[in-house]
Amino acid sequence: MKTILDHTLAESEAALWWLGQAGYVIRVAELTVVIDPYLSDSVAKDAPEFSRLYPSPIPPDELHADIFIITHDHLDHLDPDTILPYKKKNETWFVAPRQAAKKLRSLGIPARRIVVLHAGDTWCFGSTEITGVFAIPTGADVLDTTGYFVKFGNGRNFYHTSDTEFHPLVVAAAPRNPEVMLVPINGKWGNPGPEEAAAFIHAVQPTYALPNHYDLMELNAENPEIFKWFCMQKKMNTQCIVPVRMQSYIWDQ
Repeated sequence: MKTILDHTLAESEAALWWLGQAGYVIRVAELTVVIDPYLSDSVAKDAPEFSRLYPSPIPPDELHADIFIITHDHLDHLDPDTILPYKKKNETWFVAPRQAAKKLRSLGIPARRIVVLHAGDTWCFGSTEITGVFAIPTGADVLDTTGYFVKFGNGRNFYHTSDTEFHPLVVAAAPRNPEVMLVPINGKWGNPGPEEAAAFIHAVQPTYALPNHYDLMELNAENPEIFKWFCMQKKMNTQCIVPVRMQSYIWDQ
């Protein structure tokens, strides 16, 4: 985490680091945002077939964020074993939909530090705007699943779709032409597969698109090169990038 926090950025730049699964750290010069970090092996406690394929890139007690976003209350997105050791519970702002916010309170996050944010709602932190974006839940237990569009004060922005079915309503509600779009491609349990994810990106037209949710668990895996191939077939202007975990991706547009 220290490497991320020490990374120098120009005022006009933003950078992201993929943590694996659907988790990221995103930074601009004055702000650090974390979204859906899964830094333990919680899922495997009751389902060993979903064990991690590689160690957590950051120990949970070393994680740091000014804003901590949760898209929904599934263990690989809202992870108790990541939240409980988190040391900055009283300093960080937590953003989540209703049921996820309720879980955060049960894990010791002070209610005064939690912002409940659903699709269509916007919360501002200084010059940064966070807007909830409609998503179709992947299970009846997470009906309040929400994607998020984040726009920083320097103009940089990203759209995290959350886990969601690929559907015309999701496309209609998505922000148009975000700079960065982060989308699942595992094609299981309600999420789009590589071809659907490419169609989703084609409809939204981001500048950059990075796939997620394909690398951490063998039963939930997918080949990101297939996704990239489908993107290439559509001959769109979007640059589809297969990310490397914990490698910085800097953009300035």
